[in-house]
Amino acid sequence: MVSHNLLVGCVLTLASASAGAQETFTPERIKQGATNYSQNCAPCHGPRMSDPQGAFDLRTFPPDQKSRFLNSVTNGKNSMPPWGGLFNADDIEALWAYVVAGEKK
Repeated sequence: MVSHNLLVGCVLTLASASAGAQETFTPERIKQGATNYSQNCAPCHGPRMSDPQGAFDLRTFPPDQKSRFLNSVTNGKNSMPPWGGLFNADDIEALWAYVVAGEKK
């Protein structure tokens, strides 16, 4: 019989390994996100995700907070309108790929 502590330790190890794993995206996926971004997001967030007088600098968005990103884009946040009616799930996932992998400081 496996001890409870050993089982909990294994589960925690697996959870932390998967939480630390970096998502990888194809160049096509990032390009799709960049296109969606430039057409819909750049007016407020700036070209290449940075506008000193604009909204949040998306280059600094934490890559471990995907659900926060998806929720903000889908439902809106503060002065950002909800985009869930314009973008489908695939479009939002492509935006995520662009934000995480597309441009860096």
